[in-house]
Amino acid sequence: MSEGKTDLELIEEFKGGNQAAYEVLIERYSEKAFHLASRMCRNQEDAEEVLQDVFVTVFRKITGFEGKSSFSSWLYRVTVNSSLMKLRKRKQNRCVLMEEALSAEDHSLLLRTKEEHDTDTIALRKEVSEALQIAISKLPDEYRPVFILRDIDGLTSREVGKILGLSIPAVKSRLHRSRLMLRKKLTTFYREYSSGDAKAPLTSAGNM
Repeated sequence: MSEGKTDLELIEEFKGGNQAAYEVLIERYSEKAFHLASRMCRNQEDAEEVLQDVFVTVFRKITGFEGKSSFSSWLYRVTVNSSLMKLRKRKQNRCVLMEEALSAEDHSLLLRTKEEHDTDTIALRKEVSEALQIAISKLPDEYRPVFILRDIDGLTSREVGKILGLSIPAVKSRLHRSRLMLRKKLTTFYREYSSGDAKAPLTSAGNM
């Protein structure tokens, strides 16, 4: 049974002509790849198109896979690249679906309270969520994937580095800068929200 075999074993079987081995590989990682594409593109239709592009790329290039990195890292790299290509093609910079994406030091900006049914609190959370999504979508291409993989998907710096072809120091540097960018935008958002300007928060979030 192919299902119990390692990724490398399945790849070797596919190279030997076993098409079923490829299907097992795709089934094994398609859900994670789709979730990553969804966070990158912030659009289900685009994510589905990205996933199809990823499958085609993997099918064409898997015979040249040498195992220098894990198959999952390679697949995630292909997914990130395909997602960025989709965004650039449509001139989009909107991405990332998330509920909480900031590090612990930034969580105070979300203003969580025990008053779950307080309408003002609910409205503020909605505004924060929208502002956060817009701010993340405006992160430069070199920073956005690092932030998504590290702070949203919870991968280690080493794993992110393997996926994106970056050194660990480079991953940490880009992550730090992306957090600073987001913190700056959300600090501005909070000040404008507190001032009572209903339109300013989302406008400021988009002005990266």
